[in-house]
Amino acid sequence: MDQVTLLCGRVLSFVGNPFEAEAPEEAVREYEAVVVENGRIEALGDRDNLRATYPAADLIDHGERVILPGFVDAHVHYPQTSIIASWGKRLIDWLNSYTFPEEMRFGDRAYADEVANRYLDLTAAHGTTTVASYCTIHPESVDALFTAAQTRGQRLLAGKTCMDRNAPESLRDTAQTAYDQSADLIARWHGKDRLSYVITPRFSPTSTPEQLEALGALWVQHPDCLMQTHLSEQTDEVAWVRRLFPEARDYLDTYEKFGLLGKGAIFGHAIHLEPREKDRLREVDASLVHCPTSNTFIGSGLFDMRSLMDAGHRIGLATDTGGGSSFSMLRTMAAAYEVAQLRGSALHAAELLWLATQGSARALHIDTEVGNIAVGMEADFVVLDLTSTPAIAQRSSRAEDLWEALFPTLMMGDDRAIAEVRIGGRKAL
Repeated sequence: MDQVTLLCGRVLSFVGNPFEAEAPEEAVREYEAVVVENGRIEALGDRDNLRATYPAADLIDHGERVILPGFVDAHVHYPQTSIIASWGKRLIDWLNSYTFPEEMRFGDRAYADEVANRYLDLTAAHGTTTVASYCTIHPESVDALFTAAQTRGQRLLAGKTCMDRNAPESLRDTAQTAYDQSADLIARWHGKDRLSYVITPRFSPTSTPEQLEALGALWVQHPDCLMQTHLSEQTDEVAWVRRLFPEARDYLDTYEKFGLLGKGAIFGHAIHLEPREKDRLREVDASLVHCPTSNTFIGSGLFDMRSLMDAGHRIGLATDTGGGSSFSMLRTMAAAYEVAQLRGSALHAAELLWLATQGSARALHIDTEVGNIAVGMEADFVVLDLTSTPAIAQRSSRAEDLWEALFPTLMMGDDRAIAEVRIGGRKAL
């Protein structure tokens, strides 16, 4: 049995959705301590009371540091780790110039293992404890990432990226091999420990109708899996989809007609949506994932967070590495704030934190397990130092409340702000 641990600090727990509260901060409750046992949260409350209740607990005192649920990154491409921050390309050029050449290397299991472990090291250093990742067409790339996460006791969602056209020949599968290999990977990995398989067509332009139909059939057979793909990231991409699927009502229809739309569908980007698409996505309760550093880095556009949230959409937040320019969810929150400002809305610190934790977990349908500090949930934590740099410290020192003290770290923080990371209750950083 694991040692009981008592973590003390400024423990933040969501009791509601800040986007729906009368004041965003009302959706957050602050505690003095959290008790962890056997990888799960046993209790929250007053420090002295919990110390008396659990006298044998291993005490870890973080003082004025803030203890948060570990960050949940809802849309990433771990195979693009080595090509992050590559210069000057829009989406289609990015794929051809950087992504596809790099992804060709992942048929080599040793290389896939190396990058998978490096990626999980980098993200843990930035406070991320759960990711939903695209792999490559190679089953080896999926095995590598799941193995690395399983070794760390980490919650992770991933799937083999499927594409049978508009890609180099060495990166194409077929409708049949996409179905067969995905089904085999589901049998091997889905539901094992803290791992979940996600059915993963890259996006409509790189899948024939036959492959999309096959993956739709696979999802019918495995409805407990999620399905992830891309939607309406750039205007030239939308136009390309229109040419490839002239009979479709819109981009979303290229998924819907093949059974790839429903609750459990996760669509990255979703910037240039038509009114029908918005209505249909909301009707089926599909998830949208905002990728702000990616959207600005490759010039995709400005996600309309406030109006989509007000309309009741299920929304998460993601780095989208390597199209995104940072592994850090702190940097991603800052970018989300900046994009929202350009849309005429100032997101509150509580809203940003919710997006990076509970919101992303909800988008991935794992919000009963991770994304919050609440009794019974898995004990994934990130501890933030609100004085990690001189610039942040001098601003934080003038704060009149927790949210004013926290906001500079959300805007300017990096891995130096990450004082500790725990995955399943065990120290990972």
